[in-house]
Amino acid sequence: MEDAANKGAIIHTSKVDEKQGHFIAPAILSNVTDDMLCMQEETFGPIAPVSTFKTDQEAIDRANNTNFGLAAYVYTESLNRAVAYTDGLEYGIVGINDSAPSTAQAPFGGMKESGIGREGGHYGMDEYLEVKYVSMQLGQ
Repeated sequence: MEDAANKGAIIHTSKVDEKQGHFIAPAILSNVTDDMLCMQEETFGPIAPVSTFKTDQEAIDRANNTNFGLAAYVYTESLNRAVAYTDGLEYGIVGINDSAPSTAQAPFGGMKESGIGREGGHYGMDEYLEVKYVSMQLGQ
């Protein structure tokens, strides 16, 4: 987050009672640009960098402009848009209107530098394929 703050991002955090334990407070970063580390690294932490886009293709291109590809999340009411994002995103897991698409029986793994192969089910045998799992909830 320090890199993002130094480059102009605004950090929004929740209040943390330090007497309750040791952890990193969840944070939303606004005013984020693609040159910030949080947009280039595979961050495993409670941060959500937020940036805007003008077209769906721009969003897909920017999301794919990283060496990593474990999971991506898309929220939409449009089935056509959901399919376009699912097809375009270079991620091993895509959650459509689903913030927790991973389950034990589904293939788990990423693309690019986020891993080769999958855990779960018979996909553990398919070391040379790129499998994409899509979870979609409709009618909310």
